[in-house]
Amino acid sequence: MSTAAQTPFALVDRAKVERNIARLRAHLDGLGVPLRPHVKTTKALEPTAMLFDGGTGPITVSTLAEAEFFADAGYTDILYAVGIAPSKLERVVRLRRRGVDLTVLLDTPAQAQAVLAHAVEHDERIPVLIEIDADGHRGGVRPDDPMLLEIARSLADGGAQVRGVMTHAGESYGAIGRAAQAPADEEERRASVEAAHRLRADGHAAPVVSIGSTPTAHAAQDLTGVTEVRAGVFVFFDLVMAGNGACQIDDIALSVVATVIGRGPDDASLLTDAGWMATSSDRGTTRQPVDQHLGLVTTHEGRVIPDLVMVGASQEHGVLAVRPGVDRPLPDLPVGTRCGSCRSTPARPPRSTITTRSWPAKGSRPPSAGCERAAGEDGRRRRDATGCRSRRARR
Repeated sequence: MSTAAQTPFALVDRAKVERNIARLRAHLDGLGVPLRPHVKTTKALEPTAMLFDGGTGPITVSTLAEAEFFADAGYTDILYAVGIAPSKLERVVRLRRRGVDLTVLLDTPAQAQAVLAHAVEHDERIPVLIEIDADGHRGGVRPDDPMLLEIARSLADGGAQVRGVMTHAGESYGAIGRAAQAPADEEERRASVEAAHRLRADGHAAPVVSIGSTPTAHAAQDLTGVTEVRAGVFVFFDLVMAGNGACQIDDIALSVVATVIGRGPDDASLLTDAGWMATSSDRGTTRQPVDQHLGLVTTHEGRVIPDLVMVGASQEHGVLAVRPGVDRPLPDLPVGTRCGSCRSTPARPPRSTITTRSWPAKGSRPPSAGCERAAGEDGRRRRDATGCRSRRARR
């Protein structure tokens, strides 16, 4: 006798995942540039393998724990796309000595000196991408900054590999619609290609020009000079991507299923057993034309319930209410009713088995299983009563 999964649990729609992957792959194939997916979104082996038709391929990670997890599964071409901290270089060397072609990222002379020190100490030519600032979003060197060549020269003189440049158009998340996102993609392309040209003119091979974010990857019209595109959230999508036009709400492939467990004061809200530990505390839609609060709410079958949103959360409780400013009664969802938080990527996937509407269950690994290994930056397994302590960031 089968038993229904206990809430809260994540629900992945395999057909939508396949459709989302095929859509971006076809777009980039048309532009002649390969995809290096950012696996901090998928975190686990089965959905990641779908990006490579069941095999492996080049990936991007945001923690060395993710790099170690995927290296264990046979992934050998990995870009660690967060500025390298000197204390992590020992782990970088260990991964490279396992046969993993792990590339690191930096944008300061101090990081370059730390890489060089480890290269000399361990006789390991660590490959490096220099981060380029295309939009003033966070880190990176401007393409015309003299520091770009200073960093590259010190790396080359010390025996490190100057593989090229990488940038991320973080400001594209605030651009609404393709017409606004396309200029962000072009600026991302222009800045990185300009930086690569400067490196090559200075005698560095710099074969890699890596750009990407989910909005700009879909909005790109010309990728001349770019050698790879990075994106990650496109596999599942989320409400921020729906709000900025990168996808439709129906494209979102991941939700969190919860059970109604009570009602709030004055019967003005519903309480569920899925708080921020299981869903998300992300309020990324607050600056968009429509604020989706902590998430839309769906029936267990996936139909969006009009104007019912997740307005609050404590650690283990979710609060559902009618969208502020809308005059309509609270839907009648009795205690025991299952519903979905439509559909945000969980900040901390629940420990319960993740199921899907069409994911093979027998003999397959739950799609969140990878985050058990990829959660802690120190490589240790970190769990509490509800599951992994990983935090998804967009790309």
